[in-house]
This record gives sequence, C-alpha cells and structure tokens, in this order.
Amino acid sequence: MNSVGIDVSKGKSTVAIMRPFGEIVASPFEINHTEEDFEKLVSQIKSLKGESRIVMEYTGRYYEPLANYLYNSGLYISVVNAILIHDYDNYSIRRVKTDKKDAIKIANYGLNRWLDLPEYIPEEELRQALKIYNRQFTQYTKLKVALINNLIALSDQTFPGIDGLFGKTPRKDGHQKWIDFIKDYWHKDCITTKTIKSLERSYQKWCSKNGYHYQSNKVNDIYQLANQKVASMPANANTKLIITETAKELISLIDALEKIRQEMNRIASQLPEYPAVMSLHGVGTTLGPQLIAEIGDIRRFHSRKALIAYAGIDSSPYQSGTIDIKSRGISKRGSSALRKTLFTVMDCILRHQQIDDPVYQFLDKKRAEGKHYYVYMIAGCNKFLRIYYARISAYLNSI
Repeated sequence: MNSVGIDVSKGKSTVAIMRPFGEIVASPFEINHTEEDFEKLVSQIKSLKGESRIVMEYTGRYYEPLANYLYNSGLYISVVNAILIHDYDNYSIRRVKTDKKDAIKIANYGLNRWLDLPEYIPEEELRQALKIYNRQFTQYTKLKVALINNLIALSDQTFPGIDGLFGKTPRKDGHQKWIDFIKDYWHKDCITTKTIKSLERSYQKWCSKNGYHYQSNKVNDIYQLANQKVASMPANANTKLIITETAKELISLIDALEKIRQEMNRIASQLPEYPAVMSLHGVGTTLGPQLIAEIGDIRRFHSRKALIAYAGIDSSPYQSGTIDIKSRGISKRGSSALRKTLFTVMDCILRHQQIDDPVYQFLDKKRAEGKHYYVYMIAGCNKFLRIYYARISAYLNSI
C-alpha cells in the first residue's frame, strides 16, 4: 500500500511516497517534466512492493502531461480537487507552505482516502479540443468587448454618434456595420467634404464591397450626422492611423472569433449528445457547443445533483444549535465558465419567450413573484441543468 503524492507545478513536480503509520518510503524529491524523468518515476513506482496509487491536484493544465504519461504506463492515478487537499490534515497553527510539505500532505490524503480515490481517466481528444476552443472563445470575447468600447471612445472624438447610426446587431459572421464603416470613413470630414450625390455613389460602392444591403435613405442620415456633429480630433494622418488600425484589429478579432465558433460547432457535431443538446430551447450553434464543452460527457455524473454541484449553483444548508438557515447563496465551488454559459442561455430563453418551454415558464413565474434578478436566474439555471441531465442521459441510453 504505497501512496504517491505529487505536488504539481509548471515545468516540475515534487514527489513523496508514504505507507501507513507515517512510514516514509521516499522523502520528497523533485522531477522535471521531461520524458526521461517521467520514465525514472514510473520505474521507481513499479519497483515498490504492494499496490501503489498516485494522487495529485487539479492545477490548471500543468498536471495533464504527467497524469497522462502515468496513466498510459498502467498506473492508478487519482486527480482530486485542490480544495479537498487544502482542507485536509491542517493540524498545525503555523502557516507552512512548501512543495515538500504539500507532497507529503497529498500522500497522506491518499492513504486516508485510499478506498474512495476516483480513478483519473484522460479526456477524449474531441472533448479536450472543444473545451480549449471554448476557453479561447471566452477570452477573445472579453477582448472584443474591450476593443469595441475603446473604438467607441475614439470614434466619439472623430465621428460622434456613428456607432448608433447603423444599430449594433451583428451580421451572421459577427461583423457590425458601424465598425466596418468607421474603418473607411474614419472622420466626419470624410463625409462633409463630399456632396450628397458623391456620397451616395461612394456609400453604394462601399456596401457592395463589404456585403451590406444598400439603403438610399441611410445616405441622408449619414450626411446630416456628419454635418451636425463636432469632432475634437483633427482630420490628419495621426488620427487616421489610430482609428483605422484600431478598427482593423477589432475586425481581425471578430473574424478569428467566427472561425473558432464554426470549428467548435464542427467538433461538437461529432459528439453523440449533439442532436439532443441542440434540441433544447435557448441553445444554438454557439451556446450548444459551449455547454457540451463545459459539461463534458454527462455520463461522468452519477446524478443531476452532481451536475448542479459541478456548476457551483447548489446551496448547502447551514445549521448550528438554534441557528437553522434554510436559504443561502450558491456555493460557487464549481465551473465559473459553465455558470457564465448558463446565464447566457437563460438570457436567450427570456428574450425568445417560448411559451411552451418549461424553463421559460419557471423563470416567468419567479419574475411574477417579484424575485430578484439574480435569484430567478440561478433558479432557472438549476431547472435547465435538471432537464439537460434527464434528456441527454435518456438520449445517450437510447442510442
């Protein structure tokens, strides 16, 4: 009975091997994340007498190379939540934090939870790729919002009001008309120096070139706006450079986001639960793959409660003596990315107002009761996950 505790960090790990009753088989030592050191570690573990189990924490993506190598070598691996390790065996009031101490602590945790250690199984390649794409999609989306706000602030100094003239509903490819427009007509003087007739010809060519529907009445709106507004930045080469380059960078990011979105949908369509997920209300070709990416294989959850806990929207009871609190906030000890996706799904359901959708009916009922926005949105997420678990599990069992 050998418990191998591994404290994983970037590029290296600290290993300690323990047996029951505090017997130290191997004092903490460091290994680099190289194939040579991995081979030595595998040989050392396999040379031990008795059964060996390896325990490590979830540490971003740092643990995956070592965990996958050990798994492919036929060893028993268990990857546990870092919170469980952190809260275990804190007998000392001193705040000692070293890699060696952590490795011993993880090894002792493995001995204490020997029979309950869940076996680590590497994620399928498709699901892993989908999850990575989704995380990049989320990061790019945050950057896109920041760049849009920046471009609005800049355009208010060269062509005030242009961001609201065309509306902000994006095209199917993610492009927004005002962003493409400000790239070419970067200052209001680009309009005022033209006659209404020349602007009409110029705008018609621009619409044809950029794939937008031409509306003749829009020419007058653009012309009037340009003549009414006052720019605080001059129409010179410096102003042109900063506006056009900012717009180009934003357009490039929008194109990248659309490519990632399409690839996510292509990957998700190869997974067995894709048709069932896409049949849910509030889910489309963007949110569907995001849900599949963050939830993963539904069969890894033993119940719908486990899925809700994974999302971190469960509310645990609190009772001590005469204090018995029935209503508490959510735990948030789960996937923040999944919670964000669920909130977006709830927003779509509320906007589309599918009367026969049970989630919409539930949300509408809670709103009618005067519940706070955050309260009924969390309740809706809970309801949606219960339906998701039931329908996807039934679909997978039927195929």
